[in-house]
Amino acid sequence: MALSIGIVGLPNVGKSTLFTAMTNKGGLAANYPFATIEPNVGIVPVPDERLDALAEIDHPAKIVPATVEFVDIAGLVAGASQGEGLGNQFLANIRETDAIAEVVRFFGDPDVTHVAGKVDPQSDVDTIKTELILADIATVEKAIPRLEKEAKRDKSGVAKLEAARKVLAGLNEGHRARTLGLSDDEVAAIYELHLLTMKPMLYIANVDEGAVDAELPEIDGCVPVPISAKVEADIAELAEMDPAEAKEYMEALGLAESGLARLIREAYALLGLQSYFTSGETETRAWTIPVGAKAPQAAGVIHTDFERGFIKAETASFEDYVALGGEKGCRDAGKLRQEGKEYVVQDGDVMHFKFNV
Repeated sequence: MALSIGIVGLPNVGKSTLFTAMTNKGGLAANYPFATIEPNVGIVPVPDERLDALAEIDHPAKIVPATVEFVDIAGLVAGASQGEGLGNQFLANIRETDAIAEVVRFFGDPDVTHVAGKVDPQSDVDTIKTELILADIATVEKAIPRLEKEAKRDKSGVAKLEAARKVLAGLNEGHRARTLGLSDDEVAAIYELHLLTMKPMLYIANVDEGAVDAELPEIDGCVPVPISAKVEADIAELAEMDPAEAKEYMEALGLAESGLARLIREAYALLGLQSYFTSGETETRAWTIPVGAKAPQAAGVIHTDFERGFIKAETASFEDYVALGGEKGCRDAGKLRQEGKEYVVQDGDVMHFKFNV
């Protein structure tokens, strides 16, 4: 399962610069609104040093990291829900992603025009939040007459109607749907509406170069990830020429990891995702699964036949696999476990599946 994150924000907050740096994809970065008209899409590997440790043991023909899809979406302005700027096109592009990462301008470069005339992070966040809420209000209001008719024909439709009305009331009070404390049944009932404010939100604070390790106040209930788009661009450029020099540059800034790595880590935590590994002579690969997934579900990420015909999973922890020199060492030490259908996969497990279809 590849994670898809939509990068959004007001015009000129550094979205496209950040996207280009993170994906090495040449999106048009320009100092005027709507430089990004069609959403740029970049697939980037998930940084994970554990892959290298496994590869040193198994010497695979190839290493395959997990991936994240970033979608750079055109800048939003006030009134987008009514079609201002690139309005409806922007909102449609967001609906296709798993999560939203909103880039908020914290940097103070006077040469880069701010669409509202001043740098005000909270105001920027409120603008986009309002537009997403207004768009969802329109969606729910349009759906309710249809849901009312369905509820009259079939009692099973009553729950959908009640959930929609509850959400509409919360939206009208200025709350995102995700913050309304909906039950699992209510979330399922409104799923077909694909509400924008049901999506998990991350905030990226695009800070000045000297503030990449700053502690920032919460935005809308969560702490933003401080990233300097300019620093990320410099790191990306150096990494292409000399990875060692890029690492030295990061160390000089006091950064243990790139902004991309921090963002992906936060996204995995927000969405409740983790990685397990398969490793051998052919390849060493990371697979993304939900936290709490059981062994057959994890196997199904590789192929549906693996889940359908699941028998067992030979499993070792990453720590044991590395410490004992691979599968044989784990087997000899009694650390290669035989796990069945009820086994809950742990982050970093190294697994080999047995199946029959």
